[in-house]
Amino acid sequence: MFKKILIANRGEITCRVIKTARKMGIKTVAVYSEADKNALHVELADEAVCIGPAASKESYLVMDKIIAACKQTGAEAVHPGYGFLSENAEFSRRLEEEGIKFIGPKHYSVAKMGDKIESKKLAIAAGVNTIPGYNDAISGPDEAVEIAKKIGYPVMIKASAGGGGKGLRVAFNDKEAHEGFASCVNEARNAFGDDRVFIEKYVLEPRHIEIQVLGDGHGNYVYLNERDCSIQRRHQKVIEEAPSPFVDPAMRKAMGEQAVALARAVNYESAGTVEFVVSGATKEFYFLEMNTRLQVEHPVTELITGLDLVEQMIRVAYGEKLPLTQADVGIDGWAMECRINAEDPFRGFLPSTGRLIKFQPPAEGNGVRVDTGVYEGGEISMFYDSMIAKLIVHGKDRQDAIERMRDALNGFVIRGISSNIPFQAALLQHPRFCSGNFNTGFIAEEYPKGFDASMVPHDDPALLAAVATFARMRYIERAVQIEGQLAGHGRKVADEWVVVMGGKQYPMTTAPIEGGLAVTSAGKTYNIVSDWKFGELLFSGTVNGAPIGLQIERRGLRYRISHFGLQVEPMVMTVRAARLLSLMPEKLPPDLSKFLLSPMPGLLREVAVSEGQDVKAGEKLAIIEAMKMENVLKAEQDGKVKKIVAKPGASLSVDEVIIEFE
Repeated sequence: MFKKILIANRGEITCRVIKTARKMGIKTVAVYSEADKNALHVELADEAVCIGPAASKESYLVMDKIIAACKQTGAEAVHPGYGFLSENAEFSRRLEEEGIKFIGPKHYSVAKMGDKIESKKLAIAAGVNTIPGYNDAISGPDEAVEIAKKIGYPVMIKASAGGGGKGLRVAFNDKEAHEGFASCVNEARNAFGDDRVFIEKYVLEPRHIEIQVLGDGHGNYVYLNERDCSIQRRHQKVIEEAPSPFVDPAMRKAMGEQAVALARAVNYESAGTVEFVVSGATKEFYFLEMNTRLQVEHPVTELITGLDLVEQMIRVAYGEKLPLTQADVGIDGWAMECRINAEDPFRGFLPSTGRLIKFQPPAEGNGVRVDTGVYEGGEISMFYDSMIAKLIVHGKDRQDAIERMRDALNGFVIRGISSNIPFQAALLQHPRFCSGNFNTGFIAEEYPKGFDASMVPHDDPALLAAVATFARMRYIERAVQIEGQLAGHGRKVADEWVVVMGGKQYPMTTAPIEGGLAVTSAGKTYNIVSDWKFGELLFSGTVNGAPIGLQIERRGLRYRISHFGLQVEPMVMTVRAARLLSLMPEKLPPDLSKFLLSPMPGLLREVAVSEGQDVKAGEKLAIIEAMKMENVLKAEQDGKVKKIVAKPGASLSVDEVIIEFE
């Protein structure tokens, strides 16, 4: 077996590979950019080599630097993780020429299947079902519009070298096809160094189903069931699960056999994923692409099969045979994965960067797994993708997995930056998700105007107000004990309170009970029993005998309560203080309607207008690149540009002025 391997990546996936290598007795080498010098993957590896500045094009995407690091450290093989150089045939070939093993498929397989145009032609030759479309590179936006018209809207415009939702747009008309082509070309060029784009028919009511395959250098192939990745936002996967609630045994077998036929056609050696789009109405499935690397969502397959896919990749690269046949592949229970991203769901999912003041994932074990590359006190950088962690659960069936995921999300504490945990928790409660009746349009259909906390109604808001009152009482009791008061002049703890939550007042009366507090609101009493102490973030106990778990964070008189995705900030105070609140003058916010502000930290790629220009509502104003994605800013209303404040190439902070209007 290899004695030392290098992981040509960063963050969560590098930490994941290191864990398996350590289990196998293999030493590891990490590479890192200047921005990642204090990253977790650097700390976990046996050795680490700096390979350049923060920008990926100057560090993680530079083959010469990766190869030099291998020679410097004596690494015998390279695991590419996902993203960066993982699907770059030239990288695989260069390593092979240098006598360094690539822990992945051979360069010719990467070249054939990593190119979406060529892979589709190969799939047709191998007898795999494919989507109607135009399979050659397109020269410009005008040609893209003409091709889209011939195929018939809606269409998907896709980068040939794309992946992870980058370089992909759905167009429903000529304008969207024209603009989508330009965005796809730019994203593809920046992310993959390949700006070729093609177009294919967009299947309505589609489900995104992918088949995990394994092949070795001895002609053995297996498929490891399917993963359902249909819960997506802007073509980025949000929740993945295995198996799929939609796929029956006959479909699983048919899709699996086609996936293996495709892998066999290109002599595929390693773990790979064949992605299909499936019609929700007819159950017809069509080949989308083959990812010649490890997928982000691979843990759900590991949990239902008992296999370590990273270990299998390493063993195949070393020349070993697969340890199982198709008959040995089973399905044990149900697994789900939530991608925990640094983004603010209450502000249109804008990227959120900064320091992780608090990072406390739920405890692993009992069906819970956390894959992460960050730590408390670390930085979430604008230079790389937004993933903080992957939260994976394993249950006996789908309902059990959903319940375990709800509990795990509820116990995940992240402070200092925003995360998409409230949105994930809302999805896990949505009746349509729970029923399994969804497709890739689910999020767009159910949240057409975005997401806010009111979309996660709590069955009993007064219960949260009662817990906030409990927390306030615990604080007062602690303060009384600390103050060391004079006899006869002790501070009295009030038994009447008001919680102001979401603009509504909840009068509360309290009385001590054994082990806790009885809180009464509108004639209903909540008997809260808990040993929770003031200052703790996670609250656990019982309310009227039923267990409850949530998060409590105090900010002066304000308490943030997080429970199954609902985040409210009730203010707990005496009745008198609540009355005084109405006497406070209202402070009006400043008028910012005459400015285009940066909604996120990022790089200003383009300003599409000039000073003195008249603009119409919906017209493109600027493009900001953040966390490897292009974000197009458009005019909200008609107006005239007075001044261009920020120039292309500027690094913007949140709410920094880009354009001023008259």
